[in-house]
Amino acid sequence: MAIRLLITDDYELVRAGLIQFFKMSSEDIEVVGEAANGEELIEKLRIAAPDLLLLDLAMPGKCGIDLISYIKTLYPGLLILVLSMSNDVNTVKRAMKAGASGYICKDCSPQALLEAIRKIVATGKYLSPSMAEQLAFASTSPNAPYIEHTLSDRELEIYRLIVDGKSLSEIASQLFISSKTVSTHKGHLLEKLGLKNVAELVRYAMQHKLFS
Repeated sequence: MAIRLLITDDYELVRAGLIQFFKMSSEDIEVVGEAANGEELIEKLRIAAPDLLLLDLAMPGKCGIDLISYIKTLYPGLLILVLSMSNDVNTVKRAMKAGASGYICKDCSPQALLEAIRKIVATGKYLSPSMAEQLAFASTSPNAPYIEHTLSDRELEIYRLIVDGKSLSEIASQLFISSKTVSTHKGHLLEKLGLKNVAELVRYAMQHKLFS
């Protein structure tokens, strides 16, 4: 019986490419639906009843870790494989904690993606060996538990983008929130970490290898 797969990514070209790839490369994977954002995804889940959801984290509207948590409340048994541009350890860790069954980066090989899907369906979990090693290393860092319990998912997301050199307006545009909201989160970051400005935020992240 074929694995029923639903693809969610805000880029139509990415979705079309993945659909064509699975059609040509695998007889045991059937794409039963696609969605461009969180709202559309929720509607498609009601109709398609997939075995596995292939999910991009960065989309308009409801997205990211919050979307994973929400989906798992609606469909506890649904397998979720995150397919993301980010290999940030904190993001991977929070995605898995929220209920993702696996995590793979978009720069992976096509064969690696097929293997990840099949392994999740067979065993319920997937992480590449390199990513599993990074997570194990991060868990031994004295800063990891402090950051995880102090900052919210959205604060961590904004923190990472700040470290990447994004301006507040660029972050607002990427996350589809207002610049004022980004500024508020930045203020919370500074307050919680006892820092004074963006330069100190960046320095702190580099010193503790938070997003490496």
